[in-house]
Amino acid sequence: MAQTASMDYQTYAKGGFFLGVALLVIGIAGSVVGHAFFEPLPAWENTLFLAAEFSGLIIGFFSPILFGIVLPLIE
Repeated sequence: MAQTASMDYQTYAKGGFFLGVALLVIGIAGSVVGHAFFEPLPAWENTLFLAAEFSGLIIGFFSPILFGIVLPLIE
């Protein structure tokens, strides 16, 4: 019987979720603070904050599904 290395899925699921939440909060806070205090934000900063928001949503949503449900079932 082959021995497989067991991953700590719980830690990866929590870490991925909190990474997603952190990216989402940074994107929203940067956009709000940037427009409140420095009104004409450059286009690259708007793109950066928007990309942080969307990647935070995607990572925060799919990380618990992937590491908490899918990978333990197929191991």
